[in-house]
Amino acid sequence: MTAQPRSRADLFWSFTWLALQGFGGVLAVVQRELVEKKRWMTREQFVEEWAVAQILPGPNVVNLSLMIGGRYFGWTGALAALAGMLAAPLVVVLVLAVGFASVADSAAAQGALRGMGAVAAGLVTGTGLKLAAALRHNPMGRGACALLAVAAFAGIAVWRLPLLWVLLGLGALGGGWAWRCLGRQQTAAPLP
Repeated sequence: MTAQPRSRADLFWSFTWLALQGFGGVLAVVQRELVEKKRWMTREQFVEEWAVAQILPGPNVVNLSLMIGGRYFGWTGALAALAGMLAAPLVVVLVLAVGFASVADSAAAQGALRGMGAVAAGLVTGTGLKLAAALRHNPMGRGACALLAVAAFAGIAVWRLPLLWVLLGLGALGGGWAWRCLGRQQTAAPLP
């Protein structure tokens, strides 16, 4: 059983807190806050909704905030969650941009940015491994999920294919396979 936000203000402040923690990537933070701490979603729900948020245009976490806010409070909830995601980070980014402009060319600033990139990559990898456990309930099976993940990594990182083509190709392949597996499950299920 999952909990739910108490009000639109709860949505706003929760997503503000998420956004302020999300320097360099928010996947790890969002998963921990929404699934483990607030329990607004199960791991399986998070994986499914994150997948939808990724294929929609725009930033993934903004899409997710709109979906969650809309689910609980309609369009006003979606706007409250969106405002929480954007208001405070906008102020922080503007202040940082003004401050960074004066030191952008220094070796220390360049090194700090490289270090932050490595940390963000580690956070995304760790969260991906943690969420892999949710795939045991996936109708396609772990093998097919792993094969699609390896193919996506190879297509983007190794062969440097455009993300759009990898997404369309593997998304269609994965969607078709899932549809087939779900059809088999329905056929195999006994009638009441």
